[in-house]
Amino acid sequence: MDGQLRELRRRGFRVSVISAPGDLLDQVALREGVEVYALPMQRDISLGADLVSLARLVWLLRKLKPDLVNAGTPKAGLLGCVAARLVGVPVIVYLLRGLRFEGAVGGKRLLLALTEHVSAAFSHRVFCNSQSLREEFVALGCASRDKTVVLGNGTSNGVDAARFVGTEQRRAWARDERAAQGIPEHAPVIGFCGRFARDKGIEELLWAFRSLRDEGKACHLLLVGYEDSTDPLPEDVVKLLKGDAHVHLIGHRSGFVNDPSRYYALMDVFAFPSYREGFPNAPLEAAAAGLPCVAFRATGTVDAVVDGVTGALVPAKDWRALARALGAYLEDPERRRRHGMAGQARALGQFSREVVWEALDQEYRRLLVVA
Repeated sequence: MDGQLRELRRRGFRVSVISAPGDLLDQVALREGVEVYALPMQRDISLGADLVSLARLVWLLRKLKPDLVNAGTPKAGLLGCVAARLVGVPVIVYLLRGLRFEGAVGGKRLLLALTEHVSAAFSHRVFCNSQSLREEFVALGCASRDKTVVLGNGTSNGVDAARFVGTEQRRAWARDERAAQGIPEHAPVIGFCGRFARDKGIEELLWAFRSLRDEGKACHLLLVGYEDSTDPLPEDVVKLLKGDAHVHLIGHRSGFVNDPSRYYALMDVFAFPSYREGFPNAPLEAAAAGLPCVAFRATGTVDAVVDGVTGALVPAKDWRALARALGAYLEDPERRRRHGMAGQARALGQFSREVVWEALDQEYRRLLVVA
């Protein structure tokens, strides 16, 4: 939500942020100039702790007396929407950034699906951050179509293009970093940025990369992100990643990368084999950096990548198809350039942060007038 809260303040809203305590919440207060309230919440289901959080949230909302509540993520969305209804908030928005239960099975899937139904039922409006996510949400019976909306072209906050468009300074840094990582000057680099997690398709990306190396392609794999303990990679996959001299892990252990946006300048093609998304930021960031994207055909991702125009979409979990699509880009620099330019034009024209902020402002004001 970088910049969004500050912009809403500039447009006349009084903005308060309620979230679990931590350094990030403190940083938001300084960065955005908004009121923040630390309220302990657990990410996983915990009935006792959740009831305590709900009671605290009800007390806080009664104190703040908001005209509108926007609640997002499965846990905060559930607690926020229920608390707002109990308090009688005039406008309650559930912000849907993805369907966490898509990757779950058994009882956990049923429980997560139930939270989505409850959050939607207690809200007045569901903001879906992509059209495919909206279609899936409605098809699963979580909410009626007339209760859901996609603002503008989608995404939660757009892309800050200035951070990703190539400059001479960024290219110079990338040349130095390439040398520091031991990547030969002309070796093509397949890149990824995000959580190192099973549902991000890292395992399939590894198999695709190894098959390309076996075919004789002198490519390297650059993974930028952090290890996700809630959805860990298999131990044998981690061992192979760490043991391959052609794989470069940035931020794997520390969970912190100093300005990950810089690393896009090292990449030639971006890989995003995620199983599920709402509207993923990374493919938009890669597009803003002028990179084509090869991705799994998954909810949310199909809105971020235009197949055959800004990248390639392949069947989910099919590492062989992923390898073929990545290999096609490695073998055709002109196609990489053409699709990269098309992606950059789309990212800058349709998904700038200003476009998203304007759509959000208009919808908030419309809802407040109707209420």
